[in-house]
Amino acid sequence: MRPLPFVFSMQARLTADPVHILKTVYGYDAFRGPQAEIVNHVMTGNNAFVLMPTGGGKSLCYQIPALARSGVGLVISPLIALMADQVEALRQAGVRAAALNSDLALEERRALWNEIFSGRLDLLYVAPETLLRADVVERLRSVPLSLIAIDEAHCLSQWGHDFRPSYRQLNILAAQFPDTPRMALTATADEPTRTEILELLQISPRDAFIAGFDRPNIRYAIEEKDNPRAQLSRFLKRHPGESGIVYCLSKRKTEETAEWLCAQGYDALAYHGGMDKDQRASNQARFQHGEAVIMVATIAFGMGIDKPDVRFVAHLDLPGSIEAYYQETGRAGRDGLPSDTLMLYGTDDIALRARFIEDSDAPDLRKRTERQKLDALLGLAETAECRRRVLLSYFGDDCDPCGNCDTCIEPPLLFDGTVAAQKALSCIHRTGERFGQGYIVDVLLGVEDDRITRMGHHQISTYGIGQEHDSRSWRAILRQLIALRLIDVDLGGHGGLSISESGRQFLRDKATLQLRKPAKRASRGRVAGTVAIELPEADQALFQALREKRSQIARTQNLPPYVIFHDKTLIELASARPASRAEMANVPGVGETKLERYGPAFLAVIAGHST
Repeated sequence: MRPLPFVFSMQARLTADPVHILKTVYGYDAFRGPQAEIVNHVMTGNNAFVLMPTGGGKSLCYQIPALARSGVGLVISPLIALMADQVEALRQAGVRAAALNSDLALEERRALWNEIFSGRLDLLYVAPETLLRADVVERLRSVPLSLIAIDEAHCLSQWGHDFRPSYRQLNILAAQFPDTPRMALTATADEPTRTEILELLQISPRDAFIAGFDRPNIRYAIEEKDNPRAQLSRFLKRHPGESGIVYCLSKRKTEETAEWLCAQGYDALAYHGGMDKDQRASNQARFQHGEAVIMVATIAFGMGIDKPDVRFVAHLDLPGSIEAYYQETGRAGRDGLPSDTLMLYGTDDIALRARFIEDSDAPDLRKRTERQKLDALLGLAETAECRRRVLLSYFGDDCDPCGNCDTCIEPPLLFDGTVAAQKALSCIHRTGERFGQGYIVDVLLGVEDDRITRMGHHQISTYGIGQEHDSRSWRAILRQLIALRLIDVDLGGHGGLSISESGRQFLRDKATLQLRKPAKRASRGRVAGTVAIELPEADQALFQALREKRSQIARTQNLPPYVIFHDKTLIELASARPASRAEMANVPGVGETKLERYGPAFLAVIAGHST
């Protein structure tokens, strides 16, 4: 185990001022948003539930009280990889942190317990499965704890999208450690999830801090699937030399997409649950340490990501819910710099997601909830409103039209889709409500096809009545009618379309319907432009030189570059051009330990670029 640097004596911890710790350890002059209120609340011994967007500074809300209060801060985190990143980042800042997990050898475990019992540790990270062992709980009961922080707390709720049964057993914390403040922290939790977290951890609603869900630095875009690889290629051209994540639904698609990207000249890796454990770990390490690596992954690549400079996230398939979409896109731009997202989806995605729900062993109440969540996601995909407003409203939050999503940048055109919907529903009815969308589109367009002739559908009244729209437009219309639940998809068969009860009601009522016109091919890519870090041209060369120096240092220490300094700090250095250690100390993100370790090297780079 690497030696742990000493920062505060125990007496200093008893009197430490949170703002002083914020500046000396983390390099920031002031708290952001509700951080100060949360820190002060916990400092006085209160419990807290903290909901704050990814990149909003949740970690400081428990790390600083843990450093300022007497005792060891216990942090419950879901993944070993995530704990390792957080511990290394803290050690780089001069904090005495360690992780207790199954990867430790016996001697390392004994040494760590000696550190804990001797009071030479500030923060201890542990997985719930490790913590819940009887011997671990019993040992920790004899250790003064400054607080207990449950990170990724949405894992505790059966309604959360990353539910983990071991998290539910954390309800023992109130009884086992009654005098220790408990904190639950998450970036993703709707109302039912929040309620369950509070109840299980016995945290009063009065101790809840809801900081909102908005990530204004993220640009949201959703497109219908047309040519997914061409769409992805256009998207990636806006991000040369940057790291990102591409999510796929299947293992096979993950591997094939990674191979294709490599053939296109990108440094791309695959990651899914079917891979060898060592290979997964190796690929994750390459992604964490690289600055222009694309990870193509299933959702198995999830919470273990603490990389702040992910500049884009693309979904080549429909996510499972709005919560999943928010969590996965939230892995972009954790450092607050401009970042980009793209989601592609089609009718087959909708049918597949619905089939997952119906084929699951979940009770009926759970299935009904999952159907509602799928409906909400489809509503986000099909909306003509500001994407961000629809996304935030799902969580009970709001914003003005953002100007930073595809529907704001290029508002979709609407048309009176009443007649088109009537024709589509009539065609489905007259063909027997058992054929898929491709067949229905061919009948509407009057395509000459042996199968249509064999079925006799070239003689029905709806054959060829839809020639005012092309094939792509009809597919978009059918997709919207599925999203509106006017059409059902046969989940157990081959995707056959049938008219739902709502669809029959629509025909009986002769209701009117507004639908979206399909976007012009590739238009969003041209309008959106490049999402780039804003830095004057005169400072770009210095910024790149600082990045190279950071990479050199990181390679020497076998660390991810962002653990040394975030891009945001390098931008500040390139802009401020400090000429001394005293001036560098005023740059946000430069704490005392990092100034001591890395100040001379970065000041030398800046001096070499002085004008």
